[in-house]
Amino acid sequence: MPKTITLRLSDESYEKFNRAATEDNRSIANLIETLALRKLEEENLADDFEMQELFSNVRLLKKLERGHGDAMMKKGRVVG
Repeated sequence: MPKTITLRLSDESYEKFNRAATEDNRSIANLIETLALRKLEEENLADDFEMQELFSNVRLLKKLERGHGDAMMKKGRVVG
């Protein structure tokens, strides 16, 4: 079920969002949601270059594989 939030914007910020939403033929709420979700995806996902770098690091991959195996066998301890 959709949730409603209250967002306080300065007049200047509101005008920027309103102008962008109008130009894109959408509501301000939809524009803000779309931009926020896009930013979250950018921040939380590695791009192709980063993934290529990770997969080319043999030492890292071996450590990850060993750690995964230890976790599956419930070896080790949680460090807080």
